[in-house]
Amino acid sequence: MPGKEPDPELIQATPAAEPAETRAAEAVPASPAEGALPPEPQAPAAAPERGEPKAELPSCPVHLAVEDVNDNSVSLTWKAPEQVGSTGLDGYLVECCKDGTADWVAANKELFLSTRYTIRNLASGDRLQIRVKAVNAGGTSVPAVLEQPVVIREILEHPKIRVPRHLRQTYTRCVGEVVNLLIPFQGKPRPQVSWSKDGQPLDSKRVTVRNGDRDTIFFIREAARSDSGQYQLSVKIDRLEDRATIDIRVIEQPGPPENLKLVDVWGFNVALEWSPPKDNGNTALKGYTVQKSDRKSGQWFTVLEHCLRPSCTVSDLIIGNSYSFRVFSENACGHSATAAVTTQLAHIRKPEILYKPEKYSGRDFSEPPKFTQPLADRSTTRGYNTQLFCCVRAFPKPKIIWLKNQTEIREDPKYIAVINEGVCSLEIRKPSPFDGGVYTCKAVNPLGEASVDCRLDVKDGRCSLE
Repeated sequence: MPGKEPDPELIQATPAAEPAETRAAEAVPASPAEGALPPEPQAPAAAPERGEPKAELPSCPVHLAVEDVNDNSVSLTWKAPEQVGSTGLDGYLVECCKDGTADWVAANKELFLSTRYTIRNLASGDRLQIRVKAVNAGGTSVPAVLEQPVVIREILEHPKIRVPRHLRQTYTRCVGEVVNLLIPFQGKPRPQVSWSKDGQPLDSKRVTVRNGDRDTIFFIREAARSDSGQYQLSVKIDRLEDRATIDIRVIEQPGPPENLKLVDVWGFNVALEWSPPKDNGNTALKGYTVQKSDRKSGQWFTVLEHCLRPSCTVSDLIIGNSYSFRVFSENACGHSATAAVTTQLAHIRKPEILYKPEKYSGRDFSEPPKFTQPLADRSTTRGYNTQLFCCVRAFPKPKIIWLKNQTEIREDPKYIAVINEGVCSLEIRKPSPFDGGVYTCKAVNPLGEASVDCRLDVKDGRCSLE
């Protein structure tokens, strides 16, 4: 700027001028004096000795970058050169000049070996070009220069993008839906905000971006599958920059499965196979839905959902019906608009059943009578009904004969004889002392006979008075 004295730190040390070489005057040969002897021939001058080999220059520093900027200083960082020469590195020289000029001024008076340096006492608002050279015994390297000039101003708040949590992973929307993203950031003074998609500028016909002091809005009115991709957001203040990548995926319904066919029909079961759809809707499939329809009703019923494999077995079909099958593919956006339908009907036929009775030899249950429970002796009181019991087993069914004192009891209303499931009973109604004696139960069938006896005592219930 005119009228402003240069800062003492920016004054570049002017190298001392090299001394001019004195030119040797051309000697004019003098004519020999008369009578003088001719001069003797001089010996040839000795060849000059070879000097030591010159030291190799270092390569330029790499990855030069601005670490921090404020209203009166700028901090730089870089990495050491890949080649430092055989004599080693003596240090670095940092130079700067105002943008648009070529007056480079050394910022450091003495060489240093650190890969970090801060240029101080700068004027606020200046735009400076900065470069760094590596120095060794052989000389200075090619300078590493910043790509853009640095504006000397105070950065109160470094740029920082605060990506919302739901945008730190793939952001998924369906075709036709609105994409409206609000991404806050920080930085003071106000940073420069820019968007790009896969390294290319955004299409203004598809995407609308509105930048504010503290946030940026990314808006798509109707999402299309072509809007899928990685969007880069950059927030920049001079040389300080923060970047974030937003992965957006626009999905739609998948296409129908392909090559659906009946593999086998047996019993009440049908085996199906198909191929995945050509178009998965730009996202992974969540499975398949299988439906059946019988020929009589024509209605479709879901038999399997979220089938992960491209094959299945449908069971519990009704005998005599004919079935068609269809399969939908499914992703996060929903089922496919159409389904793959079998071209053939699956006929569930009634199996032919032939009854073949088993041959077995019949068992002969015939046996002679045998009493499993004999008669028991009893004592009763005159005038009270009493019963006699016994159990008999025989086949064919035996004939039961009751006897009293070896005399068969025939049709006498005083006696009631009953046989039920092998249990034989004889009821004696209002017995008297005359009815006492030995009673016999006799069982007779074609295979034999058996009998059991018991004694019955009938007591007089009256008491004798003296």
